[in-house]
Amino acid sequence: MKKTGLLFDQRYMLHETGPYHPEMADRLVAVFKGLKEGGLLDKVLLIKASPAERRWIEMVHDPAYIDSFNDACVAGRKEFQHPDNQMCCDSFDTALLAVGGILDTAASLMRGQIDNAFCAVRPPGHHAEHAKSMGFCYFNNIAIAARYLQREWEIQRVGIVDFDVHHGNGTQHIFESDPTVFYYSIHQHPSFAFPGTGREFEQGSGDGYGFTKNSPVLPGQGDAEYQRLITRDLLPAFEKFAPQVILVSSGFDAHVDDEMADMRVSTEGFAWIMQTIVDLAEHHCGGRLISILEGGYNLKRLPELIAGHVRILLGIG
Repeated sequence: MKKTGLLFDQRYMLHETGPYHPEMADRLVAVFKGLKEGGLLDKVLLIKASPAERRWIEMVHDPAYIDSFNDACVAGRKEFQHPDNQMCCDSFDTALLAVGGILDTAASLMRGQIDNAFCAVRPPGHHAEHAKSMGFCYFNNIAIAARYLQREWEIQRVGIVDFDVHHGNGTQHIFESDPTVFYYSIHQHPSFAFPGTGREFEQGSGDGYGFTKNSPVLPGQGDAEYQRLITRDLLPAFEKFAPQVILVSSGFDAHVDDEMADMRVSTEGFAWIMQTIVDLAEHHCGGRLISILEGGYNLKRLPELIAGHVRILLGIG
């Protein structure tokens, strides 16, 4: 059985988004329920979050943007830059804890204390741009983690896999001219016109051309199409890139029962996706992999999806 870390902190629930917002604290209640009922809590190594130092966030985000987010929380505003981005006075500190916990997890991975990890964090991150919040996201958690691994641990090649049903526009844009980070995304397109990026011809720019790969999926597709595209696009791309660490934006909103999009991926389909990514990590980077929660909004399905996800990381799936 693998030494799998679990980043889970009750303080992530302090980020209040209002009673009708899909990205709610109850998502983490559902995550904990799945791990508890699945008998997995005594099999993982619990990681508690510490706030991120600002210098790590500034590797990805404009300092003025960071200040603006903090000021909005201090002022008691209920949204930031867009009505999608609901928040409260604790949201900035919670976002710092999300980033900080992921960096703590990355340090544990690099020290060999864990083999891989699942980070049950909120707010999510992959839509956050350099100076713009989008789609419930404020700090781009996975992008900051990639830069941290490069600067602090001298990792030269980071592979990012994003299987959230919505394209990770922020992550793509942050790394689009960077040949040291390969960004792969499989997502619905079009997806209620959000975020409107992630078309197949988007392959990066400048020195980073060829280090972005998108697999857009038409609405209504399911397991077979996901398996076909991942096999066709992701596997050969990582065979050539040879990542030293793999980071995963794990969104579960492509599930057939999730109303945030129009995909038909089954619970078994998600298990296939994650097992394929774990196998890639074993092949390329000694199993070093960190999975970070993004979307997934069906509270009845989320417990079983997370339990299956963590079982695969543990090697007992």
